[in-house]
Amino acid sequence: MMMRKSLTAALCLILPLFGAVPAHAQEGGLKVYEISLGLLDHDTDNLWSGFSREEGVDLNAEMLLSPVGSLFNGDFHPAIGLSVNSGDDTSKAYAGLRWRYELEGGVFFGLGLGAAIHDGETETRAADKKELGSRVLFHIPAEVGYRFTENYTASLYFDHISNAYLADQNEGLDTLGLRIGYRF
Repeated sequence: MMMRKSLTAALCLILPLFGAVPAHAQEGGLKVYEISLGLLDHDTDNLWSGFSREEGVDLNAEMLLSPVGSLFNGDFHPAIGLSVNSGDDTSKAYAGLRWRYELEGGVFFGLGLGAAIHDGETETRAADKKELGSRVLFHIPAEVGYRFTENYTASLYFDHISNAYLADQNEGLDTLGLRIGYRF
């Protein structure tokens, strides 16, 4: 499958960023701010997309870069990530902008918007696959968590991918799960 090979190549390019990118890049440039790893329920039923067809667990890895602006006491961070499905269902790589707000005491929440590329079906008659309509989709994440030390966080993470009805098929796909983060 050509798209599976393309996603594998994208993952090979993105994964080294999680271990090899120094926490402090060039002076004044973007720096790695936080890395998160998690397990997400794939195609969670009864959320934004409304129904589930695909199965498995997604291994999620994400990198937030240093803030590029702020609004309402929250910071905007560029985000790069991927979710790899444990089975033969949809995996995705994504990038976007995340707004994150942290309250005193360590509670934080974030909202984002970006784009995702996936290896799932755009059109299909298979009952166990989602029809996502296009290869590149909108990526909308939301997260609520707690910073329990200066460096470590735990959070409930949700994301939704869809084409916003820009294509005939738009079944969308939701994931929901837990992540652990490390702030540099």
